[in-house]
Amino acid sequence: MKVLLVCAMGMSTSILMKKLEKYAAEQGIDFQIAAQSANSYKTVCHEYDCILMGPQISYQKDRIAQESGMPVAVIPAADYGVGNCANIFKLINSIVEG
Repeated sequence: MKVLLVCAMGMSTSILMKKLEKYAAEQGIDFQIAAQSANSYKTVCHEYDCILMGPQISYQKDRIAQESGMPVAVIPAADYGVGNCANIFKLINSIVEG
């Protein structure tokens, strides 16, 4: 599974990305993740299965979903803040599997 994490500047998500990668490895989940800013995601988004957005840019969800044509979800602020990987993977699965 390949996930693109979109946030304001593409940098604030590095801690979350590392937690998600560690969780996926521990659970035996084939997983890749990368981060891009909301201004530059379009150049790479189609290389991924879905887009997750940081809660700080949730107001851009509809635009990003329309522009990308991909499954898009906003990570709830509580899960984002503490890096609740189990809940974030549930979210990923819900949007990828429809």
